[in-house]
Amino acid sequence: MDFSLNEEERLIRDTARELAEKEFAPRSAEVDETSKFPADNVKKLAELGFMGMNVEEKWGGAGLSSLAYALAMEEISAACASTGVIMSVNNSLVCDPLERYGNDFQKETFLAPLARGEKLGAYCLTEPEAGSDAQNLRTSAVREGDHYVVNGTKNFITNGQVADTYLVYCKTDPEAGHRGISTLIIDAKSKGLERGNKENTMGIRGSSTCSLFFTNVRVPVENRLGEEGSGFKVALSTLDGGRIGIASQALGIGRAALEAATKYAQERKTFGKPIADLQAIQWMLADSVTELDAARLLTHRAAVIKDTGKRYSSEASMAKLAASRASVLIADRAVQIHGGYGYIREYPVERYYRDAKITELYEGTSEIQRLVIARSLLRP
Repeated sequence: MDFSLNEEERLIRDTARELAEKEFAPRSAEVDETSKFPADNVKKLAELGFMGMNVEEKWGGAGLSSLAYALAMEEISAACASTGVIMSVNNSLVCDPLERYGNDFQKETFLAPLARGEKLGAYCLTEPEAGSDAQNLRTSAVREGDHYVVNGTKNFITNGQVADTYLVYCKTDPEAGHRGISTLIIDAKSKGLERGNKENTMGIRGSSTCSLFFTNVRVPVENRLGEEGSGFKVALSTLDGGRIGIASQALGIGRAALEAATKYAQERKTFGKPIADLQAIQWMLADSVTELDAARLLTHRAAVIKDTGKRYSSEASMAKLAASRASVLIADRAVQIHGGYGYIREYPVERYYRDAKITELYEGTSEIQRLVIARSLLRP
């Protein structure tokens, strides 16, 4: 098996790393402290074509591989996890389903400006009563002539306060279970759409996460993505790709924590020697780098399989499960290695610790990933 990157993939990785280190890393603590959406970072990503990396060039994208996207996501997230998740949502959860399920009108009208980074998208599946149990959603879309009338609430919407375009999953047939769910493309300026207050999150504090409230929002039927009743399929297939993005984000956070811990262990001295000389510290570092590399291999495997067109649900779930767990463990060890200094904001490891945890929760909790993996094993 060839684990080497091709010239284009190395270029994307190095370009993303240079941007992240020079532009994003110096401001990441400020983004976290102020909870301000990093609009300048997003603009720079757009200029490099990083907001629609896998989209065909004819629709405004960069036409790159899923592996190139995973590489870039890791680099951006290592510098600023908030910027990383903004990039991930626009690429994985919005552009991807629009390209796969949209018609030419929808691609020209909605996909192209999103892929070019001129507009920003958000994915609206979760509700107060429908998280992991997505088919239990209650937001309704009743057809009236050539429009749907949408009523309901969505919560935990990343990019929610600043997005221009929302992919909203609604019940168009309440009696049909998961076969009664449809996907609608809704403009942020639609009458009756209200954005809630920004959530005061533990980590990824620049992500502009909020609830959305729909009150008699009229959406043209031509804005339905795919066939009526196909929304559950659209949602789940989209999350497969999203999990590669979040796995890559977790790799970036974990790598940043490991690098900080390694540097501190070499500089911090006790009893006249660097704490890196202590076996207890060495074992923590060894476990961390091993877990990180294993998760990276799983993530890259899932990305490569995605580009072959084969089913990759289980591989994506393995990648997200392993990468998110590794990120949390590595960040925890990084705080421990820093001792008391790891608990104060002067050192970035406490931010990595807070940022890492969300990767085990959004786009399917770790428990959901285990269900996906187990079902693949038991029902081949």
